[in-house]
Amino acid sequence: MASRRGIRVVATNEKNIDKPEFAGDYVLKRVVLINHVGFKVDVKHIMLELNIYESIYKNAVTGSIVIADEGNQIARMSIQGLERIAFHLKTPGVAYGKEDVVDASEETGEPYHIYKISDRKQLNRGIMSYTLHFASREFMRNMRTKVSQAYDGKYDRAVIDIMKDKDYLDSRKKLHYEPTGNANKIVVPNLPPFDAIDMIAQKSIAEKSKGVGYYFYETTGGYYFRSWQSMITNQGNFARPPRQQFYYQPLKMGSHSNATKKKDGTKQDKVEREYESVEAYEFVNNFHDVAANTALGTYGHRVISHNLFDKSYNISDYNFHDEFLDTPHTDTINDGKNKFPISNTPVDFDNRDNVSSYAESRVSLQTTAPFLHNKDVGKYGLEPLQDGLKTGERVSQQNQVVHGTALKLIIKGQSYIQAGDLITFSLADVNSANTENPNDPRFSGNYVITKIRHQVIKDAYRMVLECAKDSVATSYGELGDGYNGADAGFAMNIHTANKSSLELEEIDGDIYT
Repeated sequence: MASRRGIRVVATNEKNIDKPEFAGDYVLKRVVLINHVGFKVDVKHIMLELNIYESIYKNAVTGSIVIADEGNQIARMSIQGLERIAFHLKTPGVAYGKEDVVDASEETGEPYHIYKISDRKQLNRGIMSYTLHFASREFMRNMRTKVSQAYDGKYDRAVIDIMKDKDYLDSRKKLHYEPTGNANKIVVPNLPPFDAIDMIAQKSIAEKSKGVGYYFYETTGGYYFRSWQSMITNQGNFARPPRQQFYYQPLKMGSHSNATKKKDGTKQDKVEREYESVEAYEFVNNFHDVAANTALGTYGHRVISHNLFDKSYNISDYNFHDEFLDTPHTDTINDGKNKFPISNTPVDFDNRDNVSSYAESRVSLQTTAPFLHNKDVGKYGLEPLQDGLKTGERVSQQNQVVHGTALKLIIKGQSYIQAGDLITFSLADVNSANTENPNDPRFSGNYVITKIRHQVIKDAYRMVLECAKDSVATSYGELGDGYNGADAGFAMNIHTANKSSLELEEIDGDIYT
């Protein structure tokens, strides 16, 4: 079209929502701020940065939005921490289900609640910046309500009741839950709903995978109540397909045989390859801290259970290497090999003991009270003598996740990726002479996403992932020289002593042996 002065005006093309123009492309039409009386304003044009945080360690999604305000919206909207923020963020070109997008819209989702304003400062004349902090509705309900009630039956049903109870969380979101295999009566003593569910999660045992201890967390796709093993497997026994595969190499340009082909045999385009490429990575913790994990009871743990009913006690010793294959781990589903994150070789001279042989590395005392609710069961709703071993398993598994291999990845934004998803990371072996295995034999393989930061700045949508694994990609026993394999039992002890006993020396005296 032409203006009165003869200048041609070209209409702006609308964003293609069916295909990403570049890796990191996104669709975010509006960011609507709704004040406490219902007045609405679209702040997308003054938004500098949008961050959304989710984690398997957190009970609610949180986030922040940085505003550069030149219209004094903070005064016009009477912003005070009672507002809502509504938006709909997605990656173009995905076969979307409701959980593949970040849907906080009024129409189809649930807006987030603003609870704090911070970092307010004047950038220059007429422009002010500040940060609005927001969280899901359940985050605020948790602080405003308390649970004081008894629940009898399977633990997952108690969690469902707390989630839907109008006096507690009153959540309208989808709850993805893994059925528990244990049941008991549990009394919640006037706790916030999140604390009540976390207390139940600590006692929950998966019905199929037998994992001890659950995670209760929120993602952009809803709520989850599940075990670590559920993030790795389907039905407790079958490998869960990775949500995405990632590579660290220059745009993954044909370096692997599967780099240019998708599962259906068609070729990837440049944008698809870039979505699988990692911009940067960092191992937050790339080796087990053996000293810390020893003290925390990851490898060996003696649990003394005091029976309050008959005044007896039972001692249970947890051994990491003996129990490792009883539950699934990130790299053990497709084969039954012992892919221990730490080998079972002897750790001292003159004996054959490994790190798991020292049960007294951590000693815990717990109480168990059978017949407390007229049932001969312990704290896990099982036979009381199992309490000690189940506590050892739970503590070890949690430590393996929190204090094991932790990886941070920076990738292009993909709205369908959530905390708790399983991914595959292919890290090229730094040994260029290694032609047999192009990937790092330890730190490639499967990871579970534990934390996500969605970050939208101007035209770029990025994600920062924190991931964890509780095994290694290739067994130490398969590669170790001079070692007879992970199942060798009493492996060769490489530690030797040059003295046979303690040497004594009296101060200002003679040497005695």
